[in-house]
This record gives sequence, C-alpha cells and structure tokens, in this order.
Amino acid sequence: MKKLMLLIAFGVGYVLGARAGHERYDQIMGLLLRVRDDPRVQEKAHQAVDLAKQQAPVVKDKVGAAASSAASTAASKMPGANHTSEGGSHLAGPQGELP
Repeated sequence: MKKLMLLIAFGVGYVLGARAGHERYDQIMGLLLRVRDDPRVQEKAHQAVDLAKQQAPVVKDKVGAAASSAASTAASKMPGANHTSEGGSHLAGPQGELP
C-alpha cells in the first residue's frame, strides 16, 4: 500500500511539475485514465474498500483503547493529579473554589 501511495504521489508531482508541454500532459493523462479504468486496478480498489470496511470496527476499538490509555497516562503525569492525597481537595474551575 505504501508503494502505491508513493507511485501516486510521484505521478502527481511529475504531472504538476512537467514542463514538456501540453502534448506530454495529454500522454500522461491518457495513461492515467487507462490505468484507472483497468479491470485489475478496479478489482484491487474494491478489495481495498472491502478490507477497510471489515477492519473499521477493529481499528475503532484499538484507537479508543489507545486514547483511553493515553488519557490515563497523561492525567497521572500531571502535577496535582492525585487529589485524594492532598486532604480530599477537589478541582476548582477558573473562577476559584466552588461552594
């Protein structure tokens, strides 16, 4: 997948940076359209979409777990995070102590 992205990025950069004139641009775009419409490319694109749909719930769960873990770790490393050891004080908002 990384190679495909690199190839696409290279192709886009070449097309945008090419100074060979309109004729070369037309050749490049013709090749791009032929590749895009190739049944093998279409099949791989559909397979990639199907795989992404299948893996989305797994990725969602992993991202949620990682985010929760990161939040817990960050909260534990913040100064004053352990308020129970400070005599049971609570967090105050920007307006100061709450009644």
